[in-house]
Amino acid sequence: MSSPFAGFTGTPRLSVVIAVKNEQGNIAPLVAEIDAAMTEPFEILFVNDGSTDGTAQELVEVASTRPYVRVITHAKSCGKSAGVNTGAWAARGEIVLLLDGDGQNNPVYLPDMVRVLDEGGARVGMVQGERQGRKDTAFKRVQSRTANRVRRALLNDDTRDTGCGLKVVRRPVYLALPIFDGLHRFTPALVKREGYEIRTLPVVDRARWHGVSNYGFFNRLWVGIADLFGVWWLIRRRRVPQVVE
Repeated sequence: MSSPFAGFTGTPRLSVVIAVKNEQGNIAPLVAEIDAAMTEPFEILFVNDGSTDGTAQELVEVASTRPYVRVITHAKSCGKSAGVNTGAWAARGEIVLLLDGDGQNNPVYLPDMVRVLDEGGARVGMVQGERQGRKDTAFKRVQSRTANRVRRALLNDDTRDTGCGLKVVRRPVYLALPIFDGLHRFTPALVKREGYEIRTLPVVDRARWHGVSNYGFFNRLWVGIADLFGVWWLIRRRRVPQVVE
């Protein structure tokens, strides 16, 4: 069953952006959940980041029955941040809603996150999900807690869990951010760097539906450390002018 807003022909205010790689079996259930959760017209942009399984075919099948679903394909895998950036630049909505494509992020929280953003007014640039009851392994939970503590101490980004894929951000704010491979891990810090406030919303974590994570510990550890100090440097160099008439 498609969204009750499937017949909407105008420009949606909300664009759901999902970067996926090898998420066969997760696409249709996730779209069904988004359809059920959303409370106003929206579009969904899937960015297929070089999948080698049946993800591409599932995306074609979903888009064939839902005119509000768009599919963009990278010729080769460029990473999660590149996928999100591609989707954000192609989005038509003024608000970009981000979530992962593996089923761990429940779309039911998206309307509340949009509400928090709206209620905050123009000074709030982003709402970040904060996972409760994480379903990852004990090692991954310890790893994440340690990384979050170090990141918060260095960046002071007002966020306890930047690893949660559920993010709602004003599109012009997102497009003003510097583009690099690890952007998705540091979005709150960089939004704050632009002079905006961050809000958080507790969300219940779920286990991955199908497949395995494309991002392991050792293939992101050293890159993450380098990115952390790079973002720290960017924040220290940024000065947002306070104009007084």
